[in-house]
Amino acid sequence: MLGRTDAGPQPFRPFLLAEIFDVLLAEPSPVRFTAYDGSSTGPADAEITVSLNNPRAAAYVATAPGSLGLARAYVSGDIQVSGVHPGNPYALLAAMDQLKWRRPDVRTTVRIARSLGLQRLVPPPPPPQEALPDWRRTLEGLRHSRHRDAEAIHHHYDVSNEFYEMLLGPSMTYTCALYPHEGATLEEAQFNKYDLVARKLGLKPGMRLLDVGCGWGGMVRHAAEHYGVKALGVTLSAEQAEWAQQEIKRQGLEHLAEVRHGDYRDVTEGDFDAVSSIGLTEHIGVGNYPAYFSFLRDRLRPGGRLLNHSITRPDNIHEPRVRGGFIDRYIFPDGELTGAGGMIVALQNAGLEMRHEENLREHYARTCAAWGANLTANWDAAVAEVGEATARIWGMYLAGSSLGFDKRQIELHQVLAVRPDERGRSDYPLRHTFGV
Repeated sequence: MLGRTDAGPQPFRPFLLAEIFDVLLAEPSPVRFTAYDGSSTGPADAEITVSLNNPRAAAYVATAPGSLGLARAYVSGDIQVSGVHPGNPYALLAAMDQLKWRRPDVRTTVRIARSLGLQRLVPPPPPPQEALPDWRRTLEGLRHSRHRDAEAIHHHYDVSNEFYEMLLGPSMTYTCALYPHEGATLEEAQFNKYDLVARKLGLKPGMRLLDVGCGWGGMVRHAAEHYGVKALGVTLSAEQAEWAQQEIKRQGLEHLAEVRHGDYRDVTEGDFDAVSSIGLTEHIGVGNYPAYFSFLRDRLRPGGRLLNHSITRPDNIHEPRVRGGFIDRYIFPDGELTGAGGMIVALQNAGLEMRHEENLREHYARTCAAWGANLTANWDAAVAEVGEATARIWGMYLAGSSLGFDKRQIELHQVLAVRPDERGRSDYPLRHTFGV
């Protein structure tokens, strides 16, 4: 046709990395983003800047969208962040949590993939600190088998006692503290938590206490020292057990307190006056709740009390386990959470009678923030002890957990129950005697 011009197909222009970021955002970012290809986006005066340093960072993010890819790049040092301390990146995670994403159309998705190139769509090897994927863990046994549980506990708790001393402070307590007032220190709050547990259990001199998943023996030592109770603790972590036994000896409590290295299911003693489970339920698997609470019931004498202290979901609808996320791969392999309702159902179905329940969610947000402050204050020593990658993991984990409790994405519940006798008598007072 006269006058027709045919320019032919337009040449492909790849997206720059900052342009991909913009395309995927539904609203402007409060965080500054820069990349190794020279592109940038976000406010020039932003308090926080996230920088992708190299192509491997882009490959991590592209091949594992969400928290896992970002975590891999951050842990490996391929992503650098300015404006926050790596020991406490709460402000970064809070800002990232505000980002609103959109799903691109097919044409844009293809252009993004072509811009990244095939080499960026092949997953790089993950950092060595990452736990094996679920299908590989099956080689260690079925989920929540004894061997696999031991491996999961080893991954998280056998980092280094010296590192945990920097992180947790003198109490060596790695569970939610209970803040008696706004200005309370972490140590005051941890003492207050143990004392509340002791009072809920009605501990008195001469009683016998079993503490399952006892950590570094904080509850065992508190019960022995302050209540004259003969206390037995059990932990799957060899390093925790060794530290706890040394501390028991240092405090001169060997006649009352003992910590064993082993599985709680290997405890054969019975007729305990009280059982405390502080931070163990998260590790045993929701499907194992019936067997777990039945086992604890059988360790109690009739009229004996159980205090279960556990992180939970805010509802009983979500899947108990998030596979392949940051928490599963870097923090708690095989960890599972459900709502307090599901936990109480399992407890009641095991023949235990619930007497009291409370949510300490805000206290755990404060506790995680306090641990993050300890990590920040001891950053150089912590890095020297466990390496920068592991220290970064803990900084991200504690900040993310604090944010999660603040936003009610997770909660912390204490449930007090009693084992009734054959006639249904609970040996429980007409009203609570622990100050509630």
